[in-house]
Amino acid sequence: MRWTRYFLNTLREVPADADVISQKLMMRAGMIRKVAAGIYTYLPLGLRSIKKLEHIVREEMNRAGAVELSMPAIQPAELWMESGRWQKYGKELLRIKDRHERDFVFGPTHEEVITDTVRDAINSYRQLPVNLYQIQTKFRDEVRPRFGLMRGREFIMKDSYSFHTSRESLDETYEAMRQAYTAIFHRCGLDHVAVEADTGNIGGSASHEFMVLAQSGEDAVVSCPKCRYGANIEKATSKFFDDEPEPAPMQELAPIHTPGTQSIEDVGRFLGKPTSQLVKTLVFDTDEGPVMVLVRGDREGNEIKIKNHLGVTWMEMLADSRFEEATGGPVGYCGPVGTKCRRVLADVSLKGRANWIVGGNKRDTHISGANVARDFPEPEWGDFTTVFAGDPCPRCGTALEIYRGIEVGHIFKLGTKYSDSMHCTYLDEKGERQSMIMGCYGLGVGRTVASAIEQSHDADGIIWPMPIAPFEVVVTSVGKEESVVNMATELYEKLLAAGVDVLFDDRDERPGVKFKDADLVGFPLRIAVGAKSLANGQVEWSFRKDRAKQLGAPEEVLARVIDEVKKARV
Repeated sequence: MRWTRYFLNTLREVPADADVISQKLMMRAGMIRKVAAGIYTYLPLGLRSIKKLEHIVREEMNRAGAVELSMPAIQPAELWMESGRWQKYGKELLRIKDRHERDFVFGPTHEEVITDTVRDAINSYRQLPVNLYQIQTKFRDEVRPRFGLMRGREFIMKDSYSFHTSRESLDETYEAMRQAYTAIFHRCGLDHVAVEADTGNIGGSASHEFMVLAQSGEDAVVSCPKCRYGANIEKATSKFFDDEPEPAPMQELAPIHTPGTQSIEDVGRFLGKPTSQLVKTLVFDTDEGPVMVLVRGDREGNEIKIKNHLGVTWMEMLADSRFEEATGGPVGYCGPVGTKCRRVLADVSLKGRANWIVGGNKRDTHISGANVARDFPEPEWGDFTTVFAGDPCPRCGTALEIYRGIEVGHIFKLGTKYSDSMHCTYLDEKGERQSMIMGCYGLGVGRTVASAIEQSHDADGIIWPMPIAPFEVVVTSVGKEESVVNMATELYEKLLAAGVDVLFDDRDERPGVKFKDADLVGFPLRIAVGAKSLANGQVEWSFRKDRAKQLGAPEEVLARVIDEVKKARV
């Protein structure tokens, strides 16, 4: 393709409404164009990268035994009512009506439609297992769409769903999908990690997220450098609190005057004690009423873990205006002794410890010598805190590391969550009806392309991994001399004949403009043909990742570039 015949217009200025580097560079490089908040046109250059990723995804999904289909983006509300998610999904679900005033949704996901499809098509255990996938546009009405393709409202996603007669069968397909996802991101040239994750709104018994590591990532990823244990920060655990401390003699319950000490740090400074020896009290409002959570003073409460333990649909920090009425104590001074909260949770870091220092449910007052069972009822114990860097790995004890990551894929063991509610059943060997056991496997296509840019760029533009670069090579003619144009054209045509994805920059522009655009777009390889080097029988070539210029005879450079492209495709 020649640049002069292609629809590619770059921007010098950074768009004013761009939030993150991938959005800025994709808009400047002429890959996407914003139509509305969180909604983009994929321009030809951007679409090429999307299609290349889709090709890799299809190859690996097909290799893993999945079969492609295509489901409608617009879905009848009846299916969502049947699954129970019509009321539960929230405002991200775009609800619409047709001309007959019938309710529909623009699908953010396809569990309901695929379950409806399979229950009509499969009746016997002999037809299972089956694994179906699609690559399709979805819509989630984000309250604050931002970060370009990273958190848009309309987006392209690969989602697949498997149906089974047993947990063992699900485990086999789940592992096949895990390996397929690993192969996809490896082939894309992305530094990534698979981590244990929370199942969220999708539900199910287990899940893994696939994270592309990048400093700009929204999510914290916990990883063990030795045994490769990995989990997102919402799910991660450690060995830090495995062992209960030696029992200590109980002290008498005693009030402590602690004026002006609302935070745990204030209390620690006032008492001259490290916060690790204090108890922090968190209070959440839920759809089942206020809940008190007690954690060690130097740790942070993990809201996802707490919400999962409670099994509630909605949870947020209790408003200050309701605090004293709901707990029996003012903000900063509430505690478990005499609390009005019907449910009290305590992190395992506190289990076996005696003589807690807690809020006294009275302004400017704390209590020392508080003991479980004697002074307040036995709480519900569990892991309710966030892992810190340096905590020991739960598997091998090695110090855990924390990275920033971008979620690009998520796989779930759904179990019978949807097949039970939607009566997706089969006849087993005994002729009895059983609910199908399901798995769900999602991959953000546009998000993965954007994450590649977040992971690899510099001040001048994108540095593409070759497998998903819109073009593998750019040939640049530097000058208008006939010999230069002819040689550049010859190299371009020979690259095309060799099957290389190449763009010929044949514009009537200054060399500086062409080179700046090449760096901005991020072509992995560049061949530059100029009069000076050509007079010596040479042309210049370089990798975008380091831009180290190399000279060679045209045929020698051609062979080297073709070889580099072939190596990157393996």
